[in-house]
Amino acid sequence: MLLSIRDLKVAFRMGRVDGVAQRADAVKGVSFDIPENTIVALVGESGSGKSVTAMSILNLLPDNAERSGQVLWQGRDLLKASLAELQTLRGREIACVFQDPMSSLNPVFTVGAQLAEPLIKHMGMSKAQAWKRAEELLTEVGIPEPARRMTSYPHEMSGGQQQRVMIAMALTCEPKLLIADEPTTALDVTIQRQILELVGKLKATRRMSVLFISHDLGVVGEVADHVVVMRHGVIREQGPVAQIFASPQDDYTRALLACRPSLEGNPARLMVIDDHIAQQAAQQAGAPIHVVQAKPKDPNAPVVLEVRSLAKSFWLKKGVFGKREFKAVQNVNFQLRRGHTLGVVGESGSGKTTMGLTLLRLHEPTGGEVIFDGKNLLKLSDRERQAMRRRIQIVFQNPYASLNPRFTIGQTLIEPMEIHHIGASTAEREQRARELLAKVGLDDRAFGKYPHEFSGGQRQRIAIARCLTLNPEVLVLDEAVSALDVSVQAQVLNLLKDLQDEFGLSYVFISHDLAVVRFISDEVLVMKDGVVVEQASAQEILAHPKQEYTQKLLAAIPRGYRAAA
Repeated sequence: MLLSIRDLKVAFRMGRVDGVAQRADAVKGVSFDIPENTIVALVGESGSGKSVTAMSILNLLPDNAERSGQVLWQGRDLLKASLAELQTLRGREIACVFQDPMSSLNPVFTVGAQLAEPLIKHMGMSKAQAWKRAEELLTEVGIPEPARRMTSYPHEMSGGQQQRVMIAMALTCEPKLLIADEPTTALDVTIQRQILELVGKLKATRRMSVLFISHDLGVVGEVADHVVVMRHGVIREQGPVAQIFASPQDDYTRALLACRPSLEGNPARLMVIDDHIAQQAAQQAGAPIHVVQAKPKDPNAPVVLEVRSLAKSFWLKKGVFGKREFKAVQNVNFQLRRGHTLGVVGESGSGKTTMGLTLLRLHEPTGGEVIFDGKNLLKLSDRERQAMRRRIQIVFQNPYASLNPRFTIGQTLIEPMEIHHIGASTAEREQRARELLAKVGLDDRAFGKYPHEFSGGQRQRIAIARCLTLNPEVLVLDEAVSALDVSVQAQVLNLLKDLQDEFGLSYVFISHDLAVVRFISDEVLVMKDGVVVEQASAQEILAHPKQEYTQKLLAAIPRGYRAAA
C-alpha cells in the first residue's frame, strides 16, 4: 500500500475565551487507503475537511493545527517525521497541485526558470540538462510551442496553461503520489476535460497515484478509481467509483449526485443538499414528490438594454516601435428584456468577460452602441454615467477580491448608498442594509462582521446585496458562481431567481458552465474569439446546437461515471 490514513484527526487552536481554550475540529477520525497506480477522489462541500485531510499528509497546515492518528507512507508514519524528513518527501515523492495556479507560480520568474529550479536542486542536474528536461515536461503536459513558452511569464498564459505548468512542476522529480486540490474548479469545460484527460494519461504512463480533491461528483466520476465522500470532517461513504455512482448508500452522496444543474428539464428551483436529504426521507415515508417546472417568461416584456455592433480592441506591442490590434470583441448584438436573463458562454479567452466590462464602460469601447433607457451609455458624460451606474451593476467572480477587507459588511452596504444619496439618513440606510442582508439569506449578526469571517458563498451573497442597495435594473454577473461548490452554487442561483421574480431584474449571466446557463437563462449567446457564433433560446441551444464549437462545449461537460463508462 502506497499511503494509508488511519483515524486521522485534525483540530485548530482558536485562542481563549474567558480563560477557556477554544478548538475547532476539522477532521474527526478519517481512514482510507491510496494503493499504487490508483486515482482516489476525496469529495465533499466546502468545509467538509477534504483539503485539511490532504494537507495533513505533508503537514502543510498552519502552526495552530493539531494532528493525531497515523499517516503511513509506505509503512512510515509521517505524523512522527521531522521537518527535514518531510522536506525530502515534498516534491520528490509526494507533489501537490493547487486550485489557483497564479497564487502558486512566481510572477517574476519565467516558466522555464521555475521548472528548472527543482530539477537542479533535487535531481542534481546541470542548468542545461534541467532546461532541456523542463521543455520535455511542458511537451508531456500538452503545452503548445514548449520551447517558446519556456521564456513566458505566468501572466502571459491562460488559466488552463498555468494549471498544466503546475502539473509539469509537480512531475519534475517523478513523484509516486500527486495531490491535486480542486485543480479544475474555475476552468472552463473544455480546459477542464483536457486536465482530467491529462491526469488519467499521467497515471497510465507513469503508474503514478493521485489524490484528487473536488466538490463535483460529475468531474470525479470521469477520472477516479475509488471515491471517498466527506461531510463535516467525517467520511460518509467510500468505495469503487462504479459502486458509488450505481448504488450510493448514503443520503448525502445521493444528494451530491443530484445537486448539480441538469441539461434536461428546467425546474423552477435547484434543490440544495438538505432539500435532497429531506426529499429522500419523505419519499421513503411514501409521500409523493412534485417537481415544479420553471414558468415561461413574457416574450413581449419591454426591452431594457439593447446592444448594437459592440466592439473592443486592445493594442499590443509588436517589435520595438510597432503595435498590433487585438480584436477582443467584435460586432456583438442582442436585446435584453425586463425580468429576462441572457446567458453568455464560451471558453476562457472567448471575449465574454471583456464584452460584459465594455457594456459598463469599465473598458472603453472601440465601437458600437449600448442603448439603455433611450440613451447610448457609451456616449454619456462622466456625470451622466455616474447617475446611470446606479441602474446597472456588476457581480464579479471572486468575492474575496471584490469586498474591502477593512470594511464591516454594514459599511460595505452603506457606502454605495451614501455615494449615490440613497436614503434620507444614516439610520434609514442602515435599516435598508439590514433588510437586504435578510433578503440574501444572512442574519442580522452579519452586519458588524468582516469579509474574512464568511464562506465564499456567503461573500457572494454580500456582493449581490451590495448591488441591490442601489435599486438596479440590470445586473452583469461575471462567473459569479463558478468558484462555488455545487450546493452553495445552487443556493446562489435560487437567490438570483427569487430576486429576479421580486424586483423584475434583468441579468447578463456570463459563465463557462452550460448546465448552469441552462437553468438560469432565457436566451444564450455563444462566443468564440470575440465573435458571437450562435444565438438562440437556452432550450434550443442545448437541444439542437448548430455550430461545431457549441457541440464541442456540450460534449466537454462532465457527466459522471455512467455516462463516461
